[in-house]
Amino acid sequence: MSPAMRTPLCDKLGCRFPIVQTAMGWVADANLVAATCNAGGFGFLAAATIPSARLESEIQKVLLQTDQPFGLNFHMFQPNAAEVVELAIRYKVRAVSYGRGPDRATIERFKAAGIVCMPTVGGVRHAIKAVELGADVVTVQGAEGGGHTGGVPTTILLPQVLDAVAVPVVAAGGYCDGRGLASALAAGAVGVAMGTRFLMTEESPVPPATLGRYLAVSDAASIRVSRAIDGLPQRVIENPLLLELERKNRIMGVWHAIESSVRWKVRGGLTWREWISVASEALRATRRGEISINEALQAANAVQLIQKAMVDGMPEAGVLPSGQVASRIESLPSCSDLVNEIIEEACECLNRMLERTSWRCEAREAVC
Repeated sequence: MSPAMRTPLCDKLGCRFPIVQTAMGWVADANLVAATCNAGGFGFLAAATIPSARLESEIQKVLLQTDQPFGLNFHMFQPNAAEVVELAIRYKVRAVSYGRGPDRATIERFKAAGIVCMPTVGGVRHAIKAVELGADVVTVQGAEGGGHTGGVPTTILLPQVLDAVAVPVVAAGGYCDGRGLASALAAGAVGVAMGTRFLMTEESPVPPATLGRYLAVSDAASIRVSRAIDGLPQRVIENPLLLELERKNRIMGVWHAIESSVRWKVRGGLTWREWISVASEALRATRRGEISINEALQAANAVQLIQKAMVDGMPEAGVLPSGQVASRIESLPSCSDLVNEIIEEACECLNRMLERTSWRCEAREAVC
């Protein structure tokens, strides 16, 4: 194996290869996480979308299937955030990932327990702030990534963040193979994080009908950004439902969002206390200026509609978050085969790069 395949990320996370499986809601379950870790990568369990009653058993399920380290992903505005923090510390998970993340005191609790703090950011200022709060590693997701995303491509964002922070940086958004891993390492990242590529694997819990829809995408332009789902930019696969949502006027969209939030409460098994807690946090976010009232109301839309596709197997009646790389993916390999293929290809790419670079340097010296 090439020395370039063991990076500081491997040392921090305890994995063999610098490949991270992201915590996709309703996708990154115990089976997928364990399969990723057993293959030599590092998997994050999507604790942000696992009901409180199931969360601890899902963690235990991972532990039964692998002896490799893994991580938890969560958001501070979810109703069971405090429980996730306690479970992460109790079970001594290797890392936690988050977006709108915990405060400095919570991060210090994680660090005191030996847990790596690894937020995902979509902008330079967010990366700087995350490090100021105590992040050990920063994952940078460019605009090519699926789900909620920013507008800056990874090729531009990654070097900006590398120049701005002193902690290891993981590249995300647009990666699915060994060439991508090699390019990220050559640019200065310590590894790559992939969502869509792991969603499209043998161990993915996504229903066959939905996986078939992902495999059918061949045009990267049809995997586009829309604000119609919850008011925030999300990259999804275009389908009739998305077009319908984009045609709806604002009033109808908000009314639909209110209905969705109630259905989400029932489906998620939330108590009214938990539901009110989520709503209250959303309102506090509007007061802080993080999101608008309309965005807060529409947030339930994404939850309900993503579940339609990812859980119910109804891709045309739901939302399909996806990175643009889905247009390049034509198979559903096992996690083991996928990771091995990526590492082999990355090693070949890096070796070729070194050979060509050496030849060009020698030729340049001769000319001089």
